[in-house]
Amino acid sequence: MAEDDEGRIGVVPALVRGAFLVNAVYAESAREYGLTSQQGKLLCVLMEGPLGMGELGAMLGLAKSSLTGLVDRTERNGLVCRESAPEDQRAVRVALTPEGSDLVDEFYAETCRRVDGLPKGFSDAERGVLAGLLGRIVLDNDVPVLFAEPDEIAARRR
Repeated sequence: MAEDDEGRIGVVPALVRGAFLVNAVYAESAREYGLTSQQGKLLCVLMEGPLGMGELGAMLGLAKSSLTGLVDRTERNGLVCRESAPEDQRAVRVALTPEGSDLVDEFYAETCRRVDGLPKGFSDAERGVLAGLLGRIVLDNDVPVLFAEPDEIAARRR
């Protein structure tokens, strides 16, 4: 469906263009914090605690070599570190450093603020409908939690 007389577009272009819009806002926020989008995603995923390389690769959709390079670059910047897994000293987990934790707290809050402003013309009821519909799409497709609810993050980190 092309854009109609009332300025509406179909589901497919709306979802694709919406994804591009959110990615652009996310990338701009990351740049302002000296991060790449991938580094920002890595830090946000690690907000809930250290994860193994396999878990990170699956969540971020990265091949092993790409993930290793991402972790290496982010580690060189002092934002993450590798540590042995307590259950298996041969396994490696990636964790935030204190500097990474401080940076991701600011980056996450600012990025949430920016994304939350995208539907600025919506009423509370419209925002609820949007959240419900998009939430169903995400849950029905088993999308991993890359960016949790701000309230959930705050509660888990207390």
